[in-house]
Amino acid sequence: MKIGIIGLPQAGKKTLFKALTGYVLSEKDKISNKPVKSLAEIKDTRFDKLSELYKPQKQVRARIDIELLSKIGEDAELNAKIFENAADLDAVCYVVRTFKDDTVYHVKGSVEPKRDIDFVNSELILNDLLFIEKRFERINKSLKVKQEKVLAEEKELLGKLKEQLDKELPLRLLALEENERRIISSYPFITQKKMIVVLNVSENDINNTALRDGLKQEYKRLDVDIMQVSAQIEAEISGLEVENEKKEFLEALDIKEPAINLLTGLCIRALNLISFFTVGSDEVRQWTIKTGSSAPEAAGAIHSDMERGFIRAEVVKFDDLMELGDEKKVKEAGKFYLKGKDYIVEDGDIIGIRFNV
Repeated sequence: MKIGIIGLPQAGKKTLFKALTGYVLSEKDKISNKPVKSLAEIKDTRFDKLSELYKPQKQVRARIDIELLSKIGEDAELNAKIFENAADLDAVCYVVRTFKDDTVYHVKGSVEPKRDIDFVNSELILNDLLFIEKRFERINKSLKVKQEKVLAEEKELLGKLKEQLDKELPLRLLALEENERRIISSYPFITQKKMIVVLNVSENDINNTALRDGLKQEYKRLDVDIMQVSAQIEAEISGLEVENEKKEFLEALDIKEPAINLLTGLCIRALNLISFFTVGSDEVRQWTIKTGSSAPEAAGAIHSDMERGFIRAEVVKFDDLMELGDEKKVKEAGKFYLKGKDYIVEDGDIIGIRFNV
């Protein structure tokens, strides 16, 4: 499951990428038109609390794949090549500059977040329309030779998608039947993907949410998640290795929690994932699975043998454990649950798997 970071030049994409992944771009990375790939740890306060409770020898956070794509510009052909690299992403994170700094140029001459959001939305819609037009040409050529029901159905579906895009609306808003999703499952429609807009604000505007709140209301109709972050500040926080230093830094700026924590949480939801935990004195680990996964499928995320030989799942709810303090008290309160193969895992479940191979 992958999320790609896109944006206009000088928006703060590379800084945010570094804050998320810790990856320092080389000169080769900076001049390459190829995506830069790395991993970002999921920052989840539940994981931190479980680690405090169990004091394990080993702590393993869940991670997601992050790709940094080339900057988007005014050149439609160059943008099309960038969007080709976005075809296999599962969600898109679009970094928008809101900070004003006369020493940092803006490709459009001024800082106007709404204009920049609309510009990239239009470019993504245009990209999907161009693909449909090319596909139409191929289908029409094939239908002239031989009438095929499958191609005729696809043509009708593409017409439905084109009608949506012509309204300047992304495909993710369009309700599709299962068979329709199957027909276009291999096609590189970017507007079908979940989008997160990250407003890159100045240090002085970290706690000023007026712009963010207004844009959230504006783009709610397009199913766009909007948050704000000071990429520079987040990079500085992530660069501090001592937890006390991080805490002091956050307190000095009156920040309750790094925005990166919120962003990784949004990324998880954008990928349609939930987290569950395995715990013990030896290890506390966070796992991610698709929303709606069964207990055996969660077991398979840990090891295929566990899914194959699944017997039952022993489930504790995170809130119950935090409220009662330890597993013994959870059991005494009757909140230690034994679940079978039909159990659908819930976000935050603490799970022990019983299996036999």
